[in-house]
Amino acid sequence: MVKEEIISQIKARLEEIRPFLQEDEGDVEFQGFDEVSGYVSIKLLGNCLTCPLSKMTVRGGIERVLMNISPGIKRVEEIRG
Repeated sequence: MVKEEIISQIKARLEEIRPFLQEDEGDVEFQGFDEVSGYVSIKLLGNCLTCPLSKMTVRGGIERVLMNISPGIKRVEEIRG
């Protein structure tokens, strides 16, 4: 699978996840994908920034969903700031 195809699928999956985050006044934004490391970069927005469960949302939710797209995706990293 080529990088552009993976990015397209990542964005589509984030669109599926987004409504669940928005229910609690949060959101997620795609920042990038490094095919060498396999890392997807995302930015949490709104209430997700201060939520004590945000790490669990990233690891147990977003990362789990995105890693099912391709074996090339190894980790999801949250960018702050």
